[in-house]
Amino acid sequence: MQRRKILGIAGAGAAGLAAAGAASLAMTRDETAAGTAPESAAGAVAFYGERQAGIVTPAQDRLHFVAFDVITDSRDELVDMLQDWTAAAARMTQGKDAGVYGAVGGQPEAPPDDTGEALGLPPSGLTLTIGFGPTLFRTSAGKDRFGLAAKRPAALADLPTFPRDTLDAAISDGDIGIQACAHDPQVAVHAIRNLARIGFGKVSVRWSQLGFGRTSSTSTSQATPRNLFGFKDGTANLKAEETALLDEHLWVQSGDGPSWMTGGSYLVTRKIRMLVETWDRSPLIEQETIIGRTKGVGAPLSGTAEFDEPDFTVKGDDDLPKIAVDSHVRLAHPTLNSGARLLRRGYNFVDGSDGLGRLNAGLFFMAYQRDPRKQFVPVQTALARQDALNEYIRHTSSALFACPPGLLAADDYWGRSLFA
Repeated sequence: MQRRKILGIAGAGAAGLAAAGAASLAMTRDETAAGTAPESAAGAVAFYGERQAGIVTPAQDRLHFVAFDVITDSRDELVDMLQDWTAAAARMTQGKDAGVYGAVGGQPEAPPDDTGEALGLPPSGLTLTIGFGPTLFRTSAGKDRFGLAAKRPAALADLPTFPRDTLDAAISDGDIGIQACAHDPQVAVHAIRNLARIGFGKVSVRWSQLGFGRTSSTSTSQATPRNLFGFKDGTANLKAEETALLDEHLWVQSGDGPSWMTGGSYLVTRKIRMLVETWDRSPLIEQETIIGRTKGVGAPLSGTAEFDEPDFTVKGDDDLPKIAVDSHVRLAHPTLNSGARLLRRGYNFVDGSDGLGRLNAGLFFMAYQRDPRKQFVPVQTALARQDALNEYIRHTSSALFACPPGLLAADDYWGRSLFA
């Protein structure tokens, strides 16, 4: 068929195709609401539950994180998009297409309601976790676009600028953050791509980050992974099985702030460039002293096994502490930070080169917590001021998001309690 003829058909039926597209989104929402939850599928993680999946879910191998700016000033348009997003997310996490017609089942003259690159792939443990940034409640210019300013939690206070920060505003902050984790990178990318497609005209991508090789364990069933410096990372991380500690340090409790956040958590993201070329030329003993652990088994320098509790009073033959006072392990330890603990869920990244012949590589740090003011901020302040590791790292981006609790029923949607 000639291009002119195709365009003629498209022009003549534009209203019909637009209506079909709207019907597709509506059918997606209706189909999702018809049952209590989508049926289980091999490799699928439940979308509905008391908590959002992707926080204490055993950390998957791959990440695609995206931060969106909301470009509409219409509250109704934003709510409508969040409903469409929720319906698509519920489908994609179960291994289905983003829309009911899918990549190949709709009208040939209309754009598909799924981009198609995940056709034939299993769910791969996909989880989608949403959070709302400070600027959704009030812009940097002070505008309350959606009538949400009074619902901004005190814990969602802007993060301070820490010593040594070299933040790039273009890859920091955002109105909405979405974390897609999966065991297959194409599944994670497919999910983010389709949410961006659905949100076109209402949101724009501010920045995104791909990650590989989880750098923390979120379950006792997982072995501790290694970061790009070659050290085991996250040995002392909170675990899904530690329910009492999660209630104390991870989940927002009743009375902590506005009710729409009760049962949720706060996410801090930081992109940390690792100067791997400089690190790789450092002696092993220096590397271990900086971290405070052995590179092999990951034991604290005061012990012999990975999960030995660090003893900061133990001294070496030189009468100095075996775990140096400016070591990373010591400065980040809860005993020196008023008991503060985090649930870390970071990933490695390699984003090409820096233009100077060096790898642009490092850690995309993600940490969930009950209140960043009492947890991440004091810990990072101590690290930024004293950590010997600062010689080898640069913090280049920063963001904070309020992640509400999960959806219990299929007729609910992301942000409903916030916009109610």
